[in-house]
This record gives sequence, C-alpha cells and structure tokens, in this order.
Amino acid sequence: MQDLTERLKQFRDERDWAQFHNAKDLALALSIEANELLEAFLWNAAEEADPVKVQEELADVFAFALLLADRYNFDVREIVLDKVAKNEVKYPVEKSKGTAKKYTEL
Repeated sequence: MQDLTERLKQFRDERDWAQFHNAKDLALALSIEANELLEAFLWNAAEEADPVKVQEELADVFAFALLLADRYNFDVREIVLDKVAKNEVKYPVEKSKGTAKKYTEL
C-alpha cells in the first residue's frame, strides 16, 4: 500500500495539489468518486455494468482512500484488519451466515 500511496503523492506533488488535499476535501472526493462508481450500475443489471468504467471509478475510490489514510498517518493494513476483527465479534458465523441482517437484528 505504501508504494501506491507514495506514487499518488508524487503525482499530486508534481502538480502542487497538496494544497487542495485536506481531510475534508479528500473525504468529499472519495464520496463523489464512490457515487460515480454507482453510476456505472445505474439502470442496469449488475452484469451489464461496463467493467472499464467500474475499474476506472474503483481506482479513483482507492486513490482518494489511500490519500485520506495517509493524511491521518493510518496504516491501511492495520485499520482494515482491526475492522475485520471488530466485525467478527459483531457478526459471529453461527448467527450471521447466509443472512444480510444487520448485527443489531441477529
């Protein structure tokens, strides 16, 4: 992850865009890109989405997520694994397997 983050920062810094990459604006950009990803599926069955469009928008989502994590000095691997551990407690296999119910409904 760090090499991807460093490459993104290099791209950003070559263009003097760090001034625009405060936490709020990175979070907004992440949300906007996630919505553009949704647009690839709008009015289509999931299998009809253009894989190229999905790939492009997903790359944007990952890029802004990595830059936001970097802004807070988060270790992406660590925070994702921590979240999985929390979700394992909230969604034990014996209660959640095969259901999409929220943990409060299990």
